[in-house]
Formats: sequence, C-alpha cells, structure tokens
Amino acid sequence: MTDALKRLSEEGVAIWLDDLSRKRITSGNLAELIDQSHVVGVTTNPSIFQKAISSGDGYEQQLADLAARKVTVEEAIRMITTADVRDAADILRPVFDATDGQDGRVSIEVDPRLAHNTKATVAEAKQLAWLVDRPNTLIKIPATKAGLPAITETIGRGISVNVTLIFSLERYREVMDAYLAGLEQAKSKGLDLSKIHSVASFFVSRVDTEIDKRLTALGTDEATALKGKAALANARLAYQAYEEVFGSDRWGALDKAGANKQRPLWASTGVKDPAYKDTLYVDDLVAPGTVNTMPEATLEATADHGEIVGNTIAGTYEQARAELDAVEKLGISYDDVVQLLEDEGVEKFEASWNDLLKSTEAELKRLAPSEG
Repeated sequence: MTDALKRLSEEGVAIWLDDLSRKRITSGNLAELIDQSHVVGVTTNPSIFQKAISSGDGYEQQLADLAARKVTVEEAIRMITTADVRDAADILRPVFDATDGQDGRVSIEVDPRLAHNTKATVAEAKQLAWLVDRPNTLIKIPATKAGLPAITETIGRGISVNVTLIFSLERYREVMDAYLAGLEQAKSKGLDLSKIHSVASFFVSRVDTEIDKRLTALGTDEATALKGKAALANARLAYQAYEEVFGSDRWGALDKAGANKQRPLWASTGVKDPAYKDTLYVDDLVAPGTVNTMPEATLEATADHGEIVGNTIAGTYEQARAELDAVEKLGISYDDVVQLLEDEGVEKFEASWNDLLKSTEAELKRLAPSEG
C-alpha cells in the first residue's frame, strides 16, 4: 500500500500529515502513520483544531478541569491545542533526531485574528514556542504584509517558523527575503543558525478553484483548455524562485554559517474538483527538498494509486509561465486572484477560530461545577 509513499520520500519529498486530534494521538494512529506511511511531520491550522475539539473526542476531562479553574476561553483553547502539539511533537521526536531537525516537526498557528498586527504576531509566536516547549515545533505565521516583518523578527530570535497562506510568486519571494533577513539577524546575535528551520507553505488547490471558476464563466474552448493548469504552474514557478534565491550569493554566506534552506511546502493539496485525479497535487509536484502536507484522504489515495515517476517540476518552467500568461491574456488577473485568496484564507481561519471560541465557551459553561 505504501510503495508510492516510499517512492515519494526517496525523491526528496517529505510527507507531512495535514491534521491532528487528540484521538489520533491517543489511539496510536499518528505513530502508525509515521511507522507505516512514511509520515515525517504534522501541520495544524485553526480549522483543524476547530473540527477536532468540536468533535469532543478526548477533550472532556481537560475541558472539565479548565472549567473548574474558571479560565478564559482563549486560555482554554491555548492549553488544549498546545497539549496536542506537544504530545504529537514527542511522538515525532525520533524522526526529528534522525533527520537532524529537518523533519519530525509539528506546526501550530498564531491566533489568526492577529494576521495584520506585526507586534502581536511576534508576541504570540514567542508565547507559543514557550508554551509547547519542544525543539521540533514550527510556529505558523501567515504571509500577510504585516506577517513579513514578524517572520524576520521571529526567525531572528531563533524560533523556527512555518510561513503559511502563500499564494503569489511575488509574496513568496518576499517571504524568502524575510527568512534570510531573520537569519542575518540571528547570525549577528551569535545564535546557532543550524538550529533554526523554516518551511514556506505555498497553497495549491485553491488557485485552481478560483481560476477554474473564472475560466468556466468565460466558457470558451480556449478557457476550458486551461482548467486545472494554473495551480501546478504557479507552484512550479515558486520552485524556480526557490532555486534562484537559495542559489544566490546572499544565501551562500548564510549556508557557510550553517543555516538551513527554507523548504517549499505544498499546502492545500487535497483536490477540490472531482473531475481531477485525487493525487494530482502530489504526483505532479515532485522535486527534491520539498514538503507535501496532505489531508489523510490524499495520503491514502497516494498510497493506493499515486503515480510517482521522478521529478515532475524540472524542465517545466517555460510551460508553466506560458500557462499563467495564457490565463492572464483571457482577462483573468493573477494579482486579483492571489490577493483574493490571501484575504479569504485569513478570513476562513478567523471564522474557524471564532467558531472554536464559541463551541469551547459553551463546553466550559456546560462543564462548570455548580457553586458551593
């Protein structure tokens, strides 16, 4: 069942699971996926935690304890989510040790309501790193305009970061620049650069969803022929940018100081359109030094019928650029699409966080001990 996953790993793609819940931890499922399905990392986001905690499975005792202490709902959520991340990090610790810190990592996101506030994001990143207190944690910071200086400052403090919600090639270059600036700050402070890691989460499927919708509205044969191509083209050009930046003299100086490359991470790799093969964003984005974080359904589909045939990014840059240019020529603005997706991404995570606040508050009230 896992031959395709094994081949994917051998091609230099780190397989991370895009999901976490207490049940997954306590049942042994996460350990099983690490052991049998080549999973070497975990990512979380506000939507994942909202779904996990709202299901209630495994959280009742901790919620009851928190209710008895009369903690605020924000504190309750932080205690619950950091406990899950800490436990998952402990399960992944052998992978972390075996890969010298490259993999075996668990990501936890700053409060999405802080996405446009640089200082608050940095303060939250420091707090989360302290709360989880595991070397194999990545703090997720969104790639908003306010997020960029927060990335630099957080990296400069020696805290490893997963930069999330990247949709545009221009923003991705800004993210890599923010990472290098952070490493330069850390170096000037005498920090050990070899201990600082980062991934840049470049979102894939949502690009096709939005652009395909606009192509469908045009309805021409030319437009129809371009459906399902923009997301892969965008991601492949992101890898080209990665190769350029991490082949530069600026990077060379940091590399000599022991720094780690910021790996591109393919996020949002579950296929949204049933007309496309369910392993599209895995099979067609294979290149060394990348991470693919998959929902469990995509992981299982890849194990079952993924077609891993070697590097599927090398040699595609010219075609990828032509495909994005063709979309633009039809009157679909790339800049408009990627800005919309970034705005929507922040809004969706904020909505999930607000839903989580409401459902957790209701549970704390239900479980609160009666006075006296």
